[in-house]
Amino acid sequence: MRSVSYSQFGPASEVLGLVDNPVPQPGPGQVRVKLLLSPIHNHDLMTIKGVYGIKPDLPSVPGTEAVGVVDALGEGVSQLQLGQRVMGSATEAWAEYYLADASRLFAVPDSVNDETASQLISMPLSAKMLLADIEVKAGDWIIQNAANGAVGKLLNQFANAAGVHVVNLVRRDAGVAELAALGIGNTVSTESADWKDQVKAITQGAPIVRGLDSIGGDGPEALLSVMADQSQVISFGNLSGQKIALSSDMILFKQAVLRGFWGARPKSSREEIVKMIGELIADAASGKLVLPIEAVFDLSDAKAAAKASDEPGRKGKIALRS
Repeated sequence: MRSVSYSQFGPASEVLGLVDNPVPQPGPGQVRVKLLLSPIHNHDLMTIKGVYGIKPDLPSVPGTEAVGVVDALGEGVSQLQLGQRVMGSATEAWAEYYLADASRLFAVPDSVNDETASQLISMPLSAKMLLADIEVKAGDWIIQNAANGAVGKLLNQFANAAGVHVVNLVRRDAGVAELAALGIGNTVSTESADWKDQVKAITQGAPIVRGLDSIGGDGPEALLSVMADQSQVISFGNLSGQKIALSSDMILFKQAVLRGFWGARPKSSREEIVKMIGELIADAASGKLVLPIEAVFDLSDAKAAAKASDEPGRKGKIALRS
């Protein structure tokens, strides 16, 4: 069986290779799935580099989310059937066959294509859990940076449905037009010298109570500079790769709070998460939620796929297929 693997931590475009592994056998409560499509997420690349919250033993097969076809059932699995198309969280998904806990797999309606089905967990579910985690209500204002990323776009969709107002920060002027083309407004480019004034004009002076940072470095400081006293910044990414730099004055005199969010350890209960996933599947089935894939690579081209995933300006994820 062909599997992508790495035996040392480092950039995925350098350390990934193709190996021949035995076809895995499902244990109790597990399912073996034949891979159709698996997206490359930022946390996959961070794990391969050895800088994520989970550090696997080496050698390791990467891949944490996929869509595929049920190929074998482990003992005690009755809710899924052979030949059924399923999506969800997995381990070692970048292989011709992978194992997953049956409880973490969900049947895919025929109306949902493989591209969207392969991505319904990591990014959309994270956006839903994040919105629940920050405890805001209809009419509240929040602000996020890197708003033209996958989570940023999805968060706009879910926040708008909940009546929560979002200010979107992007680093380039072109990002404003990019989001406008998707129907996303309230976007400000921090390239503009007067970007803080633009934010105030959008909110008309209403307090911004939560900030969502996925940049790290100076990202939280920039958010807090336009946020209300006693507000919170939630860190859920580090695109810059830099340590957070936050002045003590900002914390002291605004009495602000900076805390982290990690989808692997959510506040939401298992029942709440399953409900969210059901909502995502329903939205995908109705065409309300569409998640594009920009390019698909064979498992043998994993290095090239990882390099493509690092390219800026993509309109969708890069994915692997068997």
